[in-house]
Amino acid sequence: MKGLGLLPQTLVKNIDFFVAALSQTFVSALQLDPDGMYSQVGSGVVDKFSDEYVRLKRFDGSTSHYARDITKFQHNHA
Repeated sequence: MKGLGLLPQTLVKNIDFFVAALSQTFVSALQLDPDGMYSQVGSGVVDKFSDEYVRLKRFDGSTSHYARDITKFQHNHA
């Protein structure tokens, strides 16, 4: 289908995070706001991940941890 390459891919499985980490893909972290809409709360490359958390490293080298059960992780296809 035309245009599907522009849709963001949601990372869900461990293999998704592994591939994103290996390829140093830029990832956005999204969480629900009080209105029930997803808002970006962080971004960076996947530095580490577990079944519970994902650590994203920003361009300045700082890191943030996000709980996988309350955060949606996405990256845009190039």
